[in-house]
Amino acid sequence: MSGRKTRLLYIVPPTRSFAGIERVTDSICAALATNYEQDLEVSVLYTSPFEQIIGQQRPYDVILSFSKGRLDLLRRVRRTIANGQFDLVIVPQVEPTAVFWLCCLGIRRRFILHLHGNPRLERRSLKASLLFEAMRFLVLPRLARVFGTSPRQLEAFQTDYPSRVEHVWVPNPVRSFDMSALAPSPGNPIRFVTVGRFAYQKGYDILLRAFAAFCEKREDAELVLVGYGEEEPTIRALIDELGLAGKVTIEHQPESPAIPLSRSDIYLSGARWEGWSLAICEALRFGLPVVAFDCEFGPSDIIIDERIGRLVALGDMAGFVAAMVYYHDHAVSERRHAQYRAAYIDRFSLDKVVHAHARALLAADGRVERQSLNTVNAELAGAS
Repeated sequence: MSGRKTRLLYIVPPTRSFAGIERVTDSICAALATNYEQDLEVSVLYTSPFEQIIGQQRPYDVILSFSKGRLDLLRRVRRTIANGQFDLVIVPQVEPTAVFWLCCLGIRRRFILHLHGNPRLERRSLKASLLFEAMRFLVLPRLARVFGTSPRQLEAFQTDYPSRVEHVWVPNPVRSFDMSALAPSPGNPIRFVTVGRFAYQKGYDILLRAFAAFCEKREDAELVLVGYGEEEPTIRALIDELGLAGKVTIEHQPESPAIPLSRSDIYLSGARWEGWSLAICEALRFGLPVVAFDCEFGPSDIIIDERIGRLVALGDMAGFVAAMVYYHDHAVSERRHAQYRAAYIDRFSLDKVVHAHARALLAADGRVERQSLNTVNAELAGAS
């Protein structure tokens, strides 16, 4: 590699909460700036006033630019890119990438689209459909790379939107937790847990109906829903409707799910779709077996061994309840795999996946060979 640094700009579009994409961007950029200081110059443009970022020290360059509307946002993004002389601009999701690429017409720009969710389910409006078509015909052929959080997600995107642009798997980092001060599950009653935004995507209505059916077969269990979001009133109403008020509790843990995970026995995922699923990965940190629907795309990339958990066909409520019954009845014996689960997911720790991100970025800038990235990703996938 030459002595110059690759100048990166990550853009975090306006959002209400510092959660999935926002937290991942912050973690990855901090690790890149720390571990690859000689090769990378990292900046992050924040367009929302997150309290986790404002006034906090970061190893990367924080650019704060809060807009007063959509046109103002586009002007601010264009000005930042034009003035920064960045080698690569990394934007999450199809719509923001298309919008920001288009608003930078006429200036030097090399964009990377970073997929996080399920593009097949994100064309829910006329505006979204128009932007996806702009991506297909105008933006995508001119991108430097497409990054994705899941191998199957990338395969599906390449099938739906064919191009010659290289698609690269860059796993999301899984947080580590301080286990020393956490109390383990008491084991009685058996506790199921799920973590995520209270949103349609996460399938809380499906989980509650599954738990209600489970309670007809086993009585000594409880379910903890950890999260927050716009559907909380609907979720609370469904809990009452199903007669689960004494068995289901809601916890708000905006900074860390460590306490409820440490006190639980089995993790449930009712998600209708995922890009990856950091929540499943974090549950495995605590050695919990996972029951998840085989939605697109993340769970099937993670649950590849029966010691980790069970995948159930999407929509198979009876199969999901049967898996819940199995893990309830075998909660004690299943703990023998807890250390395996924790060790398995450790391959996605930040100190490991940062190297895949760095090599993918340096390869996009022509500074390392593609084979170097292949080697790192093979190690992450457990193929080495």
